[in-house]
Amino acid sequence: MELFQSRLNSPLGEMRLVTDAQNNVRALDFADHMARLHRGLREHYGTAEMTDIPAPPAIAQAITRYFDGDLHALDALTTATAGSGLQQQVWAALRKIPVGTTTTYGKLAKQLGFSDPRAAIDMGAANAANPIAIIVPCHRVIASNGDLKGYAWGLHRKRWLLEHEGAMAPQAGHVNATLPGF
Repeated sequence: MELFQSRLNSPLGEMRLVTDAQNNVRALDFADHMARLHRGLREHYGTAEMTDIPAPPAIAQAITRYFDGDLHALDALTTATAGSGLQQQVWAALRKIPVGTTTTYGKLAKQLGFSDPRAAIDMGAANAANPIAIIVPCHRVIASNGDLKGYAWGLHRKRWLLEHEGAMAPQAGHVNATLPGF
């Protein structure tokens, strides 16, 4: 399988976009987590050929619009991820969490038909394995007590995204502003 890697700038740091020949998003990660990105690609696609290209314009524009405040700009992007049946199910459910809202790991498990309270742990594991930052919005899943538990790309980014989407009030003294140059 041939995959294409592109660089994107964001207010949260440089990102790496991985697409296929049909411009499906296969992965979106932050450049400071490249080991995670490459490990996930190896696990799911083996030794896929990776070619550096400019980001496909429609995807790059959607991501820019999202960070500029058009919070629904990512909704139409197509994704194609390899993962277990449970992971696929969880990732599809994540894309249905409305912008500006959050859910809990337990609620997500119940929504997917799991009655065992320990299923929340499985939801957390599937979230942690999500290869597509922001577009598959695992940042919208929080602990039942409201804590920001787990985010593969750092809790500071999770908080920023939730504040950006209006799902969480900005912390006192915390400025959620776009970085210069974006």
